[in-house]
Amino acid sequence: MANDGKPVAARRGMLGLLGAAAAAAPAAAIDPNGNRGDLPNRPESEAEKRRPRYRETDHVRAFYRTNRS
Repeated sequence: MANDGKPVAARRGMLGLLGAAAAAAPAAAIDPNGNRGDLPNRPESEAEKRRPRYRETDHVRAFYRTNRS
């Protein structure tokens, strides 16, 4: 072989570092308290805590209907 494989190994190492950086970037955007970046952490009011979150809409009913056994 003309070269001993070092440029290929260096390229693989660089690609590995780029992959690790891409995986670490989203994790670095979240602090230990769960806040995301510069977005302020807005606490829920009592009314928001008690409001219904689940709504059974037409497409949900259709899903339930088709998956009934």
